[in-house]
Amino acid sequence: MSHPQARIHRVFELIEPIATVTFSEIANEAFLAVGMRNYWDGYFAGRAAPLGLAPAEVVHAVFYNFADGEVARHIPWVWGKLTPEEAIAVREQGSTAALRHRIGDLANSPGLVRAAELATQAALSAPTEGRALYAGLRALKIPENPVAKLWHATTLLREHRGDGHNAALVAHGISGTEAHVLLALSLNMPAEKFGRIHHLPKAQLAAVVDGLRDRGLVNAEGGFTNAGREIKERIEALTDVLAAPAYDVLSEEELDELIEELEPIATAAQSDEH
Repeated sequence: MSHPQARIHRVFELIEPIATVTFSEIANEAFLAVGMRNYWDGYFAGRAAPLGLAPAEVVHAVFYNFADGEVARHIPWVWGKLTPEEAIAVREQGSTAALRHRIGDLANSPGLVRAAELATQAALSAPTEGRALYAGLRALKIPENPVAKLWHATTLLREHRGDGHNAALVAHGISGTEAHVLLALSLNMPAEKFGRIHHLPKAQLAAVVDGLRDRGLVNAEGGFTNAGREIKERIEALTDVLAAPAYDVLSEEELDELIEELEPIATAAQSDEH
């Protein structure tokens, strides 16, 4: 059944902090322990592993929003240190440990078990067409441990939405780096200060911003024009529309239950105080 887009977006807001424990320090340490040189080695090894031994060009295309050459600094180097199968295991173990650390006693709650069941039901029902990274994840075994199962399900749902987001960006003619600029501006942050792109050469980043300015999306001061804000909002709305089929398998009551059970877990997952 179809659900209101506001509810679909609310689920996204709740799965995001759960899935992204993958990018926290505990998960990073797990990759450093098996020979990765830095955070980004672990990031690319773990996230790209479901694609197998895909070359950097393919990973770059699937990930979409990294600047040219960034993927190639890590792929295929990481595969000289561990296999994709080993990276998948390290990622799951590190992410599960990170999530358990953050949510404390909730890790053993009936609510988490139920959230994992409902999220997995949704995560395994979404269409795979045009969703390369999601499809790769779908081929993996579902963890039995409830905390790992919840992390895995939210990761599936996040990457399904992410694949759809890439499609929305392509449809609107927005490149990967341009997408980061628009995200920075939506956060009221100058592009050159935004963490994901501030490291780019100033001339390269300036050229991207100039291109958006030429298209009428960025103003002379480097902020949004009305047209720029509107295209960002259209992309986000389309992303939610493309994410919605994953939840069609859930009844209205089940979706409400999923949201209710995820809320305390997502709140705890945003904190690192445990």
